[in-house]
Amino acid sequence: MINIVWLAFLVSGICYGGWNGRIELITQSAISAAEGAVALSFKLIGVMCLWLGILKIAEKAGIVSFFSWLIGPVIRCLFPSVPKNHPAIGAITMTVSANMLGLGNAVTPFGIKAMQELKKLNQDRDTASAAMCTLLALCTTGFTLVPATIIAIRSAAGSTNPTEIVGTTLIVSLLATVIALLADRICQLFAKKPTRRRPG
Repeated sequence: MINIVWLAFLVSGICYGGWNGRIELITQSAISAAEGAVALSFKLIGVMCLWLGILKIAEKAGIVSFFSWLIGPVIRCLFPSVPKNHPAIGAITMTVSANMLGLGNAVTPFGIKAMQELKKLNQDRDTASAAMCTLLALCTTGFTLVPATIIAIRSAAGSTNPTEIVGTTLIVSLLATVIALLADRICQLFAKKPTRRRPG
């Protein structure tokens, strides 16, 4: 469906540009967007390499194990299908921790690593597992204790009180996370209900 939507956007944009005699702007915009996408990809590769390296150091230093012990009960409650000592637990823990600290781009490589580990446990390769859906819900809402990235951006932009958003961010992200997890659990309950066959 999303492919049809994007195709409609492209076709309508080209038709509108041609109708107004500004077809050259479409070419310029396409080239500019392609350059921006390549630049963004290289930046993302650098960030992912950095934080995946930090994750590996944290694993060797025992930091991942400490965080897993600290919030392990909550993670195991949210991900009951994941074995206790599986590498996915550590990656999920780091993902949740990075979200809680508002580290922004740091969440992306941790989340990808967690998804890769959860995929290894998924028996149905064509369908996301319950654990994968739960992780997606957690990453989407992003419960944040200290929005460090936003505070840094506000400070750089000249805000007189860059930390005034902490309380609001905490409340909103907490409510969003609770609602998303409730919706996730409700959907899982409906998915587990066996369908009744009508007598033939």
